[in-house]
Amino acid sequence: MAKTKKINLALQGGGSHGAFTWGVLDRILEDGRLEFAAISGTSAGAMNAVVCADGLMKGGNDGAREALEHFWSEMSKTAKTSPIQRAPFDVFMGNWSLENSPGYHFFDALTRIMSPYQTNPFNMNPLHRLIEEVVDFERVRACDATKLFISATNVETGRVKVFDPHKLTADMVMASACLPMVFQAVEVDGVPYWDGGYMGNPALFPFHTQTDCSDIVVIQINPVERAGAPRTAQDIMNRVNEISFNSSLLKELRSIDFVSRLIREGKLSKEEYRDTRIHIIENQDALLPLGASSKMSAEWAFLTHLRDLGRKTAQSWLSANFDHIGTKATVDISKLFQGIGPEHQG
Repeated sequence: MAKTKKINLALQGGGSHGAFTWGVLDRILEDGRLEFAAISGTSAGAMNAVVCADGLMKGGNDGAREALEHFWSEMSKTAKTSPIQRAPFDVFMGNWSLENSPGYHFFDALTRIMSPYQTNPFNMNPLHRLIEEVVDFERVRACDATKLFISATNVETGRVKVFDPHKLTADMVMASACLPMVFQAVEVDGVPYWDGGYMGNPALFPFHTQTDCSDIVVIQINPVERAGAPRTAQDIMNRVNEISFNSSLLKELRSIDFVSRLIREGKLSKEEYRDTRIHIIENQDALLPLGASSKMSAEWAFLTHLRDLGRKTAQSWLSANFDHIGTKATVDISKLFQGIGPEHQG
C-alpha cells in the first residue's frame, strides 16, 4: 500500500447535496491513503465534518464511514413526513427535481412573505435534535484525529466566526447551517449567527496557521458557473444564492493563487510564506442538472444516488491525482477567474 499523505479538507454546504460529499469522504476513507490534517466545513459540510470526526475517534476510518452512513440514513428517516416530496410524475420519470412539488412551492412562497419567527415561533428544528442524537460532542471536542473548523456568519457584524473546536456544540453546527429565511438565528453565547456560507463556504484561512499541511482539497458542490440568465423569480433567487455562497471561497482561492505566484516569481520568501497546493473534487456535469430545488430533498434513494456519484467521482480523482498530493496543485486557480472551469493537470 502506498504511503499515506496528509491533506486539509474543505467541505462546502449545499443542503442534501452534501450527500455527494458523504460519498467522496466514504471512498477516500475506504481507500485509506489520505489522512485529514484538518477539516473545515460549513452548513451540510459542517455536519459531514463533525460526524466524520466523531466516527474517526470512535473507530478510525471504518468508524467514520459507519457514522456518515448512519447520519444520512437518519436524516432521510426524519424527512419522511415532510410535505416537501417529489411529485408522482417525477418519481415515475426518474427526475430528482422538486420543481413540480406543491409542498416545495408552498414552502418557498411562504419563506418569501413570512419570517421563521412567524412561521415557527417555537423554533422547532428536527435537524438540531438529529445532530445531537447521532454525534457525541464530548468525543468531537476531544478529537485528536483531525482538527475541526466550523464556521458561521455573525448576524450583527457580518463577519465569519470559526468556532473553537474544543468547545464545539450542536448549536454551533446548527448556526453554521442556519438559512435566515428558513430558521431563526442561532444564538451562541448571546450572539446571533446565520449560515456560514455567506462569509466562508468553507473558510480556508484556518489551514494556513493551524496546520503544517500545504495541500487543500475542496469538495465543491455549488456550481461556480451556470449558463444563461435565469428568468423566473425562483431561478433568479437560486442563482443569487449560488453566487453569494461561492464568493468568499473564490476570494480566498484568489488570494492563495496570488501568494503562490509571488513565491514562484521569487518576490516572497518560501521560508516565510507557504506555497499552498489546491485540489478540487467536483462533478458539476452531474450536479448541475439536478437543480437547486433538489437540495431540499432528503429522500433515501436520492441521497444514495448522490453518495454513489460522490464515490465514483472520488475514485476518478484519486486515480488521476493522488501522486500529485504533496508535490503540485491539480487545479489551475487562475483559470477560475477567466471564466474557465477547473483544469486538472498531470
